[in-house]
Amino acid sequence: MAYVDGFVVPVPKNNIEKYREIATKAGKIWREHGALEYRECVADDVKPGEVTSFPQSVNLKDDETVVFAYIVFNSRAHRDEVNAKVMSDQRLADMMDMKSMPFDGKRMFWGGFESLVAL
Repeated sequence: MAYVDGFVVPVPKNNIEKYREIATKAGKIWREHGALEYRECVADDVKPGEVTSFPQSVNLKDDETVVFAYIVFNSRAHRDEVNAKVMSDQRLADMMDMKSMPFDGKRMFWGGFESLVAL
């Protein structure tokens, strides 16, 4: 079964194309270092909830949308190995200046997940 890193981030709607550029570059770096799959998905049918929802999870503002993303690995050990390579890759470091990012990284959340069901 696979291991998945997932994250959710609020992105200003007028920064989607800039975000796509950065995500495309980052995804290529993750894949180059061994990730099995890299996906970044922009909200299409994501409504605010009464108790909880994707918009509430990131304190979404009116001019923003939600991006849900995940990276697939063989195992947690494989994830740790790949992420160590990615985090030491200067190409990624060059893109990750938080002051110039097209989103508010302080409202991003993420985590690693073991597969429970894989059909």
